[in-house]
Amino acid sequence: MTDFDVLTHLLEARYSCRAFRPDPVPRADVEKIVAAARHAPSWCNAQPWQVTVTGPEATERFRVALRRAAENSSATPDLAWPETYPGVYGDRRRTCGWQLYEAVGVKKGDRAASAAQMMRNFDLFDAPHVALVSSPRALGGYGAMDTGGFVTAFTLAARALGVDSIAQAAVASYPDVARECFEIDADRMILCAISFGYADLDHPANSFRTARAEVADIMEWHP
Repeated sequence: MTDFDVLTHLLEARYSCRAFRPDPVPRADVEKIVAAARHAPSWCNAQPWQVTVTGPEATERFRVALRRAAENSSATPDLAWPETYPGVYGDRRRTCGWQLYEAVGVKKGDRAASAAQMMRNFDLFDAPHVALVSSPRALGGYGAMDTGGFVTAFTLAARALGVDSIAQAAVASYPDVARECFEIDADRMILCAISFGYADLDHPANSFRTARAEVADIMEWHP
């Protein structure tokens, strides 16, 4: 198997895990994941990413505080959400959402059930670990873009070790909770969280896979 084959396999095997077993990942493996992900490219080699990683006890404290915030206060993300998802982007978003709802038995029009599923984000899908990913405010959008590469590298490195994950923008809706829990400096934007651990493969939320656009849909070739 070539290096390209290995990389392609990891890219295809990675998915957004939405139900985890409670078993913790050994700290040595967590450090291996971060050690691999730090090789992600960045503009001028600035390496703007910083990651705050929790063990099971800290994860549970954060989970409780995050859920409380989500139930009682409005979202105030550091990085503005998209204004809209036009055209095909909205189509893909809706398709993913309905795949999830179908998998877990949420019927169209059942707003209470869909809201309950959305709130699972703030339970971190019962993951034993979460990695809070931040970037300096001073680096703006370019720091955020570079940090996105780190997030991708983290999730691929995790999959290579048999660890499943999900990158969650929803968790960044309440950045002050993360700052209070983990003393993250206010000069860093909290961009997302990566909940991770070992997948509960029997849970219906992990039973579907999203599609990908074809090469012809995303690449323009000019000879």
